[in-house]
Amino acid sequence: MAFTALAAGVSGLQAFSQSVGVIADNITNVNTIGYKESRSRFSTLVTETSSASSYSPGGVRAFTESLISRQGLLQPSSSPTDLSVDGAGFFVVKKSGNANEDGEFQFTRAGSFSKDEEGFFRNTAGLYLMGWKLDATGGIPSRQNDLTLLEPINIDNLNGVASATGRVSLRANLQSSTSVNAAAGTYAVGDMAAAAATPPGTVTADFETTFEVFDSQGISHTVVLSAIKSSANDWSYEMYFDNPSELDAAHTDGLIASGSLLFNSDGSIDLVNSTMNDIGGNPVSLAAGEALTFTYGTGVTSVDNGNIVFNVGTDGQANGFSQFDSPSTLIASNVTGAQFGNVNDIRIGEDGYVYALFDNGLQEPIFRLPVATFPNPDGLARKQGNAYSFSNLSGNFALQTAGQGGAGAIAPNALELSTVDLANEFAELIKVQRAFSASTRIITTSDEILEELVRI
Repeated sequence: MAFTALAAGVSGLQAFSQSVGVIADNITNVNTIGYKESRSRFSTLVTETSSASSYSPGGVRAFTESLISRQGLLQPSSSPTDLSVDGAGFFVVKKSGNANEDGEFQFTRAGSFSKDEEGFFRNTAGLYLMGWKLDATGGIPSRQNDLTLLEPINIDNLNGVASATGRVSLRANLQSSTSVNAAAGTYAVGDMAAAAATPPGTVTADFETTFEVFDSQGISHTVVLSAIKSSANDWSYEMYFDNPSELDAAHTDGLIASGSLLFNSDGSIDLVNSTMNDIGGNPVSLAAGEALTFTYGTGVTSVDNGNIVFNVGTDGQANGFSQFDSPSTLIASNVTGAQFGNVNDIRIGEDGYVYALFDNGLQEPIFRLPVATFPNPDGLARKQGNAYSFSNLSGNFALQTAGQGGAGAIAPNALELSTVDLANEFAELIKVQRAFSASTRIITTSDEILEELVRI
């Protein structure tokens, strides 16, 4: 009996020593970003006995329970690359000596990422943040769960980008008291563009303004809008490049569009009956938001054709072009597109999209971060650097887009704090210390009994 009691006492020392180690890990990681506390649990060891009247002590065994699924508090951060998962799931990271080498894929909630000297994003443990590279349409791979399709996040190696103008919104007033233009009776399409190209021409515009558009290489071009009053509430207009050589030769004198702007008696635009035609005379519906197409000159640069939607207001309203008895003027213009620019920052959205911010004001989605979920996250195997790998207990992973399929949303500019509660840890430490001391008393008492037996 004394020997089995001695063994039980030793099992207590082993179990409570292990428990102290677990508590020590928790306490030392109280400030570790994304750390998940562990708990020691105990179960009895039973020794078989030969009869019901006898008893043989077995002792105790300790095992560690990981509380990985517990959500920690989110703390705001000023860094756009400090990330956390608000809800279930993990970031996918890769452990490797080099971002371009094969390495072990792991999962973490420690989202304190920063850019290294090569432009890759790594957390404090040196793990590379992985994501889906977006295709030309902004989509992600169809095989979402294929880890080999993930790439290390890096935006420094992007070439500078430009954006072609796709929409022009104009707000202007054409003075209602303007007299009908003297050339209105003989006016033909192209006369205003010809007058600008070879002054003085046969017609003088009653209104003229300019705005800038950008081609697909980010090159700026000046477009002139000229108009004459053809009759009451009816203005004929032309749009042409101020430098005709920037366009294909089919655009005589740089002309890209012509048409009529009609107005109601209250000064609002009659958009339904207003017209726009391309250089071939083909109608482009302003009311339906159809795009005007024109062709840049091959001698300027190799760019795509221009395709621009022109917004001149809402039918029956004066929020675009209007005709009031005040001086004709361009009130406001809004043109999409931008010149060539270089990456100078990064932004990550709650949906996991990683945007490259360019110094020309553009932002382009380049990557999307997956969120890995597991049937039993508490069964994940712990790895160095506050990371995890899947195991038989956790089940296999599923890579989800943020906020979908049970996955949490990405919380940018925030870090998940450790789930350790110091008060609880110190209370547990006292309990375990007392239990350890009690186990030592079992050993000393058993030793005294054995000593008495030796003296017999």
